[in-house]
Amino acid sequence: MAAQYVGSLYDCIVIGAGIQGSCTAYQLAKNKQKTLLLEQFVLPHSRGSSHGQTRVIRKTYEEDFYVQMMHESYELWAQLEREAGVELYRRTGLLVMGPENGEGFSRLKATMQRHKIPTVFLEKQEFSQHIPNVNLADGNGALIDTFAGVLYADRALRAVQRLFQSCGGVIKDGEKVIDIRPGAEVTVTTDSGVYRGRSLVITAGPWANTLLRHTGLQLPLKVVKINVCYWKEEIPGTYSVGQSFPCFIEMEPKEGEYDIYGLPSNEYPGLMKVCYHMGSETEPDERDKQTDRGDIDILVRFVTRCLPGLVPVPAVVESCMYTVTPDHNFVLDSHPTYGNIIIGAGFSGHGFKFGPIIGKLLSQLAMGQVPSHDLSPFRIQRFQSHARSSL
Repeated sequence: MAAQYVGSLYDCIVIGAGIQGSCTAYQLAKNKQKTLLLEQFVLPHSRGSSHGQTRVIRKTYEEDFYVQMMHESYELWAQLEREAGVELYRRTGLLVMGPENGEGFSRLKATMQRHKIPTVFLEKQEFSQHIPNVNLADGNGALIDTFAGVLYADRALRAVQRLFQSCGGVIKDGEKVIDIRPGAEVTVTTDSGVYRGRSLVITAGPWANTLLRHTGLQLPLKVVKINVCYWKEEIPGTYSVGQSFPCFIEMEPKEGEYDIYGLPSNEYPGLMKVCYHMGSETEPDERDKQTDRGDIDILVRFVTRCLPGLVPVPAVVESCMYTVTPDHNFVLDSHPTYGNIIIGAGFSGHGFKFGPIIGKLLSQLAMGQVPSHDLSPFRIQRFQSHARSSL
């Protein structure tokens, strides 16, 4: 069966049809590149990191480089909405709560002011007027990123894939990559065929290192399973998008603890999504064997203390995976040995909102262009001691 595929040469092959791979493939096809997008599972699927109905979109970051990328990402999301003719984003605002004098919260405030991001700073006494049904912990400050909101994730993914195909792009799903042979032309073998490309982009989420093994590279990526929890409103609508309830992030005060975040009830009426921004390490193909619920215990305590209008027991628990780098920054770089293999990995649970700009940057690398943002925070060489040891 493989023989029928050999012979066709693509300008670029992209492995992994999550949001990053799909946006990259779309950008390539838009630039008249003959592009193949490979996906190991039958689409749509819920095995990776891009499924589910909603994600937060925000500019609230401590780091200038993320804020600058998000400026452009917002523009590109709006462009995608126009091209697809589908609503992909709903503005709700984002409430950020954190230790008023803590380093993280102070840095966040400073970055937002520096970039003139439309922000409302809430004093303790006015908090409950603006944000009913939320208890602000003692010592916490609060601010609102007024342009933040909800991205409709599943819908966005389908829209980008549809646009990619309308530009002549080819998607082959249900094809697992079993070998990669680097060279002037990269040869990619799946369980159904053999494909050749002048360049290759690997955006395989939790499976990145499995594929990179074929190229002699291993990155310090940790795969964790996230319990995505939905909590029932005591009175339906209390925390709903219809009542203008915002998304939120609670920054954690102690080292080694992770943020808690939430989205207004919307996708499941009467249920609010509230999650812990970390999980327990897992093997991507064995995800469902990982049954640790330590994060749910943390959330139960948080919901009880801060969200009195929710039943403090999750009504629905779904699964997602994060692929986390040691510094929680992405990997966007060319392979250290093979310049025509491009890697987008380690999105560390906060990459979805960057999909369109990451697609643009990875496509620029694949086409041999100078990327339009400074990629130094995302280079592989920052892990030098980790990355080289396994070559």
